[in-house]
Amino acid sequence: MQQKTLGASGIRVSKICLGTMTWGEQNTADEAHAQLDYALAHGVNFIDTAEMYPVPPCKETYTRTEQIIGAWIAARGKRDDFVLASKIAGPTGNNANGLEPYIRNGNDFSRAQIFAACEASLKRLNTDYLDLYQLHWPERQANYFGKLGIDKLPESEAFTPFEEIIDALSELVKQGKIRAYGLSNETAWGAMR
Repeated sequence: MQQKTLGASGIRVSKICLGTMTWGEQNTADEAHAQLDYALAHGVNFIDTAEMYPVPPCKETYTRTEQIIGAWIAARGKRDDFVLASKIAGPTGNNANGLEPYIRNGNDFSRAQIFAACEASLKRLNTDYLDLYQLHWPERQANYFGKLGIDKLPESEAFTPFEEIIDALSELVKQGKIRAYGLSNETAWGAMR
C-alpha cells in the first residue's frame, strides 16, 4: 500500500483511508471489526471517524461509530499500528439555530466544547491520543452539501473566533491528546482564515 505524508504533520498515512460514517447504522459491530481487520491486513493504516457518526445524525445513534471502533481497539490492542482521525461535530443545521442539544448540550467550537468533545472521543475510542482531530463542518453559515445561496455572512452571526479554536487545538497537541488538527467540510474562506 502506498503511503503519503498527511499535510505538514509528518504523519504517514496509506493513500486509502477507511471511512466509518455508517457503522452502527448500516452494519453491525462485528462487520465493522471484520472490515478494520481486513483493512489493516491489506496495508490500510488510516481510519477516519467522527463523534456524530453514524449518519444520518440523530440522538439515538450519536457516537455509536466511535464506540464500535473503541471496542475493536480494546479487543485487538493494536493502537500504534494505525492512524486514527476523529472530528468534533459542528452545528448540523437540523434545528433552527443549527445546534443539536444532544451533542454536548449545544455543539460549537468554543474552547470548553473542543476539550469536552476530545475527551469524550478519547474515552469512547479507548485510546489516549488521536493522530488527527478535525473540525466537522463550519460553525457559521456556509454553502455546503446542497445548502446554497449564502453569499455573505450575516453581521449578527456569532461564531467562535478562529484564534480561540486554534489555541484550544494547539493546547490539545501540547497535552499529547492529539498529534495534528485539521478541517473537514470547510469552505476555502474558512480554511484561509
